Amino acid sequence: MQDGTASCLEGAIFAAAALRVLGFQPLIFDLEADRDTDHVLAIYKIGNGWGTVAKSNFTGCRYREPVYRTLRELAMSYFNIYFNLRFERTLRRYSRPVNLARFDRLHWMTTDKPIWFIAEHLVDIPHISLLTPAMAKRLTHVDLRTVNAEMFGHRKKRAR
Repeated sequence: MQDGTASCLEGAIFAAAALRVLGFQPLIFDLEADRDTDHVLAIYKIGNGWGTVAKSNFTGCRYREPVYRTLRELAMSYFNIYFNLRFERTLRRYSRPVNLARFDRLHWMTTDKPIWFIAEHLVDIPHISLLTPAMAKRLTHVDLRTVNAEMFGHRKKRAR
């Protein structure tokens, strides 16, 4: 908050804390990619539907309405627009929900100290495959129109 910027992990942690204040469990969810960066989202459930709150520089990697019946279905809602800068579709796995209450003893919501223990936990937990190897081999590249739409408003880092 001091820098006025955030990664998806920081955004997800912030959103999970805000959702907790609103009465939801402070849950995050990790989308894992090949040849690309992971994406972390805050997730919540209303009735039978899962939704997300997320920070991303890519248009389609943000919020989802709570209409997805399963976590796999929710993860797959990101598949088509999850790509690297070589236009390859890269989303491969997702985690089970991580309840950040497990880190309450470390004061994850209020500490001024780094909270990398959350990221380290996400790296260590099992992830569930979305595709078979045969499916992954048959994937097409993302078209330029989709790339341009997803990167609309994307700000490049300025050289210092």
